[in-house]
Amino acid sequence: MARQTGLIKIKGTLDNVTFYKSKEGHLAKMKTTLDGSRIANDPAFIRTRENGAEFGVSATSGKLTRDSLRPIAMNASDSKIVSRVTQLMTKIKNLDTTSARGSRNAGVAMALPAAKALLKGFEFNKDALLSSILFKPYAVNTTTGVITIAGLTPINDVAWPTGATHISITGCYANINYATGITDVKLTNVQNLLINSTPSTVTLTPTAVPAGTGAKVFLLKIEFFQLVNALQYSLKNGAYNALRVIEVI
Repeated sequence: MARQTGLIKIKGTLDNVTFYKSKEGHLAKMKTTLDGSRIANDPAFIRTRENGAEFGVSATSGKLTRDSLRPIAMNASDSKIVSRVTQLMTKIKNLDTTSARGSRNAGVAMALPAAKALLKGFEFNKDALLSSILFKPYAVNTTTGVITIAGLTPINDVAWPTGATHISITGCYANINYATGITDVKLTNVQNLLINSTPSTVTLTPTAVPAGTGAKVFLLKIEFFQLVNALQYSLKNGAYNALRVIEVI
């Protein structure tokens, strides 16, 4: 893949080179002469087939993650979330040392502490990192899913964008079984605070403990709002909202 430069940008195919526009800009790539049937059957492409199979499973695991967490992530994710989660699941898949090549998957790997460590700390919005926004320590009760932030003073402990008048803080306790595809997700209450110098203890309690088995995933989200005529409006359509995986067990 190459990037087009110059004043005139081309679209179409010329001498086996395809010119096109994507989110990354104006690009160019060579047309392939490989036949799909050959890739699927020729022994010379066995590594390609194995890599393709594992990529497909990683993409499915990424979709499971995004779909199950959509209730909390839908207004706190960046435009690259699909590729970033798939990339994360690929790294986790690589930790599977028991399955044959071509069959490695996140469902097996997620039982390992190293895989959980990769998932922990994942930021859903790379343009608004919780690690760069919230400066007050939080505590997670991994049995009940309750998240506590003691003595939070919004004006001092939160990096709030210009125009914001309020913040809302939400938690999530999810059980994601990457082997079976079965998930259960419970959100917490939402605590809305005026951005001022008044300290508050934030206590976020899930509606219930999620059922099932799998990776227990805990998330914390901060949303920013602007008060206009007694109504709170999401600031810049949620561009400043942060969501982070704060614990995985």
